[in-house]
Amino acid sequence: MTPPGDDTSTTTTEADLAEATRAARSAAAEAEAAAGRSEQAATDADTSADEADDAADDAKGSATEADDAAEQAKASAVQAGTAAERADQDVDIADELLIEERHPSEGMGQPGPPMRRGNPFTFGFFAALGVLVAWGLWNALGQASSVLLLLLVSIFIAVGLNPLVEWFMRRGLKRGLAVAVVFLLMILAVAGVGFAIVPVVSDQISNLIKNAPEWLDLLTKSRTLHDLDNKYHFIQKAQDYIQDPALAQRAFGGILGVGKVVAGALFNTFTILVLTLYFLASLPSVKRAAYSLVPRSRRKRVSILGDEVLSRVGGYVSGQFMVASCAGVMAFIFLEIVGIRQYAVALAIVVMFCDFIPMVGGFIGVTAIALIGFTGGLWTGIACLIYGIVYQQIENYIVAPRIMRRAVDIPGAVTVIAALLGGALLGVVGALLAIPSAAAVLLIIREVWVRKADAS
Repeated sequence: MTPPGDDTSTTTTEADLAEATRAARSAAAEAEAAAGRSEQAATDADTSADEADDAADDAKGSATEADDAAEQAKASAVQAGTAAERADQDVDIADELLIEERHPSEGMGQPGPPMRRGNPFTFGFFAALGVLVAWGLWNALGQASSVLLLLLVSIFIAVGLNPLVEWFMRRGLKRGLAVAVVFLLMILAVAGVGFAIVPVVSDQISNLIKNAPEWLDLLTKSRTLHDLDNKYHFIQKAQDYIQDPALAQRAFGGILGVGKVVAGALFNTFTILVLTLYFLASLPSVKRAAYSLVPRSRRKRVSILGDEVLSRVGGYVSGQFMVASCAGVMAFIFLEIVGIRQYAVALAIVVMFCDFIPMVGGFIGVTAIALIGFTGGLWTGIACLIYGIVYQQIENYIVAPRIMRRAVDIPGAVTVIAALLGGALLGVVGALLAIPSAAAVLLIIREVWVRKADAS
């Protein structure tokens, strides 16, 4: 048997052993934890060392930059000192020349507050300035009125001939060649009119000079004229006027005046021909340039209205040409019937060109025919007057309304009013331009004003 004392010692030894094992395990765990903390501390130490090295490098770079900045500051100080010395040297010169030096750092300075629009002085100044500008523009327009009138006539002729150019283009010709053909036809027409009228005028003048002695002889043999001369002494007055030394000077001045008028007319005709050729050749580009000035949202409608206005102007010119051609043909036939064959072509051309003038053109043509008719006899002149009056009624109430209604679509009352206003403003040119202008205004009123009124 085992003694009691021996059992106690054995039990105690096993308990101590278990406790020692647990302590050893706990110590091992703590040792492992301490080893982990040591490794982390070592890693942190390495990181801190790297950061310290980077900081040291940055410090070295900053020190280098500080040294460079110090050197630049020294150089700037030297330059500032030099500039100060130069400024001190230029102060006296600037004071002598009264020149204010500009400051580069401030540029042209800061703008001040805007002027008060309610200031009476400001309002009066700008109002007076606007009046002066308007007055200057009005005077400039008045001085350039003759040139502007030539431009207006050239544009009108170019727009009127454009349908003929487009007709040739539809037949296969390019625009440049079509313009050349139309312009050549116009030149030939003007030259033909000149060659047809000049012989008639020269013939009439030669007849007047040839018959003048016979007329004077008849006047001197007239008893009625002799009695009037005894009472009023107009023959003596006529002789004194002819023998006056100042008559030659006045006649020479009149000849010079006529020469100036003829030269001016030739120059204006040449200018109109050149401008017409230019506008006729560049009409599409001019239209595109004009339409490009309109906002994009309204450009299509404006271009449609503009093309319609130009087509109506061209339609008026072509319609008026048909009316004038009809008048010329009828005048030629009538003159051939009444026996004035030698002047038939020239008078027919005169009637045709006079018929382009609204209101009074037909009267001028009738007067020219009647004057030539009376040279051939009393009854011939009366027949010419009757023909002119009858044909004018037929043209005014039958021929012209039918043609113009299709060309410009304008009421007769508006035609008369427009022709009167145009003639009062610009004379013959105003009367020519009045009807197509009225047609354009009516088109704009119908398409813009009336439509807005209907939509409101």
